[in-house]
Amino acid sequence: MVKPVTQFACSDCGALHKKWTGRCDGCGAWNSIQEEVPLSQGPSKKSLGTMKGKRMALTDLATEEAPPPRTLSGMGELDRVFGGGLVPASATLVGGDPGIGKSTLLLQAAAAFAQAGHKVIYVSGEEATAQVRMRAQRLGLGDAPVKLAAETNLRDVLTTLEAEKPDLAIIDSIQTMWVDTVDSAPGSVSQVRASAHELTSFAKRFGTSVVLVGHVTKEGQIAGPRVVEHMVDTVLYFEGERGHQFRILRAVKNRFGPADEIGVFEMTGAGLAEVANPSALFLGDRDAPAPGSVVFAGIEGTRPVLVEIQALVAPSQLSQPRRAVVGWDGGRLSMILAVLEARTGISFQGLDVYLNVAGGIRISEPAADLAVACALLSAREDAAIPPETVVFGELSLSGALRPVSQAENRLKEAAKLGFTAAMAPKGCKTGDAGEMSLRLLPDLATLVGEVFGAG
Repeated sequence: MVKPVTQFACSDCGALHKKWTGRCDGCGAWNSIQEEVPLSQGPSKKSLGTMKGKRMALTDLATEEAPPPRTLSGMGELDRVFGGGLVPASATLVGGDPGIGKSTLLLQAAAAFAQAGHKVIYVSGEEATAQVRMRAQRLGLGDAPVKLAAETNLRDVLTTLEAEKPDLAIIDSIQTMWVDTVDSAPGSVSQVRASAHELTSFAKRFGTSVVLVGHVTKEGQIAGPRVVEHMVDTVLYFEGERGHQFRILRAVKNRFGPADEIGVFEMTGAGLAEVANPSALFLGDRDAPAPGSVVFAGIEGTRPVLVEIQALVAPSQLSQPRRAVVGWDGGRLSMILAVLEARTGISFQGLDVYLNVAGGIRISEPAADLAVACALLSAREDAAIPPETVVFGELSLSGALRPVSQAENRLKEAAKLGFTAAMAPKGCKTGDAGEMSLRLLPDLATLVGEVFGAG
């Protein structure tokens, strides 16, 4: 067994000595030599051993630091999802289904940043530079001063980025990059983890903002280890169906801004166009009242969004009726159906239930419970909710309606779009509702009795 090496250090200047002496040779101080305690126990190859590192600079919680500077791209929806602009020395991971428009959006973002005077490098590991150039010309971005490269060797990519020192580097995609010190194929777990670590470290050391494109699995998650999402500062998901013209960019994680913020885009022949008023987009034409159609006033990040929830209830010929959901949680639909039957006596046995959120958006907040319950009751009773009414509220298992946050912002967005009435839980902080007519309901039984005329 190797005997551990004992070191002595001066407590005044830190000079190292092989043995104890009464006077330090470095600073001349007397009786300042002390035996140095090793950082950890065990052999140096398996532990930190006796070698000391550099001392960190410590601050306290009261230290005031300026917020990180922001770089605006000029694309309002993209800047909103970033939390107010792109932060220097940040690492961002963008995921989405194949063909959803990730490369199109990032090429438009690269052109916008470059035209604003920032140095941008776009590295493609899946396409040749000629293909990227053809897409840029089709989008009308051929004159944008964006530097292109087609490379998969991460060592060459980092060498080029260190020499060019760009403000923004886009890597499309992280699954195509490979590190020559890792003995595995590109796209494997080891390669993806190593490539993401090197690119994130490069961003922090050189102040370059790095955007990584990540493939997704069949379950809709970023392909590769989940540790990649913990390495980066921001994780964005590009949502939407390939046959649908609307795309939603959602911030799942953001260290510099609010999470669950969304940006809405429309796929056109000239690329992705921003949608300034997504509420009007998701509502569509709602002049005539229709049974099973209810407008829900929701909150996505910091933005109030109005969406239409559609329900259809039909007799079933199956022994086990169908429950089909698009844009919402199927488990929560089963819960609401159970609460309706247990607390109000309204049964959906022998009936097929179909629920859809119009516009291709996905809703996750519990405030949509009341709107879903109203849509189900409206479809079952064939009684339309007035088209000028918005609904929001959370439903508990006891049948009581619980208040939700930011009720005032929901009502302001509804009034802006011409809605004159609202149904919400009792106890919501509605603030100044103006001329909007409010119906505050305490529980589900009151909703069934007053709105649908059943006891």
